[in-house]
Amino acid sequence: MGFIEKFGLWTEEQQEAARAVLARVGSEGLRTIRVSFVDQHGILHGKTIPASGLAAAFRSGLSCVSTLLSKDTSGTTVFSAFNADGGLGVAEMAGAADVVMVPDPTTFHLVPWAEDTARILCDLRFQNGEQVPFCSRGVFRTALERASVAGFTYVTGLEIEFHLYRRASHFPNDDGIGRCTTPTPVEPINQGNQLLSENLGDEVEPATRRIREVLERMGIELRSIEVELGANQLEVTLDPAAGLASADAMVLLRSTVKQVARRNGYHATFMCRPQIAESKSSGWHLHQSLVSPDGGRNAFVPADGEGAISLVGKQFIAGQLEHASAACVFANPTVNGYKRFQPYSMAPDRIAWARDNRGAMIRLVGSAEDGSTHIENRVGESAANPYLYMASQLHSGLNGVETSLSLPPSADDPYTTDAGRLPANLAAAVDALEADAGLRRVMGEQFVSYYAAIKRAEVARFERTVTDWEHREYFDLY
Repeated sequence: MGFIEKFGLWTEEQQEAARAVLARVGSEGLRTIRVSFVDQHGILHGKTIPASGLAAAFRSGLSCVSTLLSKDTSGTTVFSAFNADGGLGVAEMAGAADVVMVPDPTTFHLVPWAEDTARILCDLRFQNGEQVPFCSRGVFRTALERASVAGFTYVTGLEIEFHLYRRASHFPNDDGIGRCTTPTPVEPINQGNQLLSENLGDEVEPATRRIREVLERMGIELRSIEVELGANQLEVTLDPAAGLASADAMVLLRSTVKQVARRNGYHATFMCRPQIAESKSSGWHLHQSLVSPDGGRNAFVPADGEGAISLVGKQFIAGQLEHASAACVFANPTVNGYKRFQPYSMAPDRIAWARDNRGAMIRLVGSAEDGSTHIENRVGESAANPYLYMASQLHSGLNGVETSLSLPPSADDPYTTDAGRLPANLAAAVDALEADAGLRRVMGEQFVSYYAAIKRAEVARFERTVTDWEHREYFDLY
């Protein structure tokens, strides 16, 4: 009996999908499988196996070192991994022990830019079969289960901005193997503000066509791809999807865009605001609604006399406003992301909602007539871990529903309204998370302590670093 069967880790749907995947691998002549999990930063890690080894992986999973969960964005291990509790109070992680990557056969898809290759996403389990509490996908699944118990399915639509450049002909870090201190050198594709310019869109069409075609072969069909406001900035949108599917799609989209761009002489970055002339901040607008489990009624559609959104929808918005400061660290997990919160920038700078106003943190959109009433939370940056971003948003909204929170008045001028400000930096966002007992409880006290420690380690490294601004400001003055 294999690990997966022993601990009953697959649903009937996954068991059926596994049989279909093995048949497909044989019939399509696939030779290589990338088996990956998503780390705390929303980055894929994993192993590449021959297709002949997939059946064994479907029985017993694949092991990987648990210290991958202990690292900040630089790859520096934050916790004392060789302690008896792995530095995290978890005996199963003692001495940098292995955890098990358990494939989810329902996520199987081709990797069209690599020959005869496919990929599958995994959940993380300890060797005793228990869920690893720091597995991002598991954290989101817990939030989805909470919504299901309350009688709802969580549906999200993605609207993501990123920058695309040509890779320069020279290479960084050529002063020594093992050193990586210089960002990838790039050259602009276009200059100046370019919002929805067809002419400038044609400049990047060779790259965007290739990205779109590859995503379609993977089963991710873009709703749109367009040039955004800033130089070299693009935006893609995806149709709404329920549950894990939307977060999985975001991870795969981001990884695919970066890999396809690199193989075709470009560099794509989902960093919020690159230090490149004429750059604008990249955001991730998260469209959200709750529907009945059978995919039927949209719970945000108002009944007669309820106004623009139902009572459940109002409470859901109120919950997201109530926990906005604490959830911000999941929506904006990088030091750089907080450069985006500027007034009159089509990004929010305070905690407010409004009807169809792009300056508000939460924008109420859609129509009751066609059943499309939903909210668009504009707080996130494109580098966010989708599972944690969505989990924090869902938990926040459900808190509002369960406690019948009242919705404050809409902000007709969101940049001058008397409302609380979003955290000014990553350190303030971590403080807000640790101060919010309600969000800590539903996200998991153990997980919150773990995540806060990683983010504080990143902040500490940043604060020890002498920036370009400091050098310019003080080097000659003093």
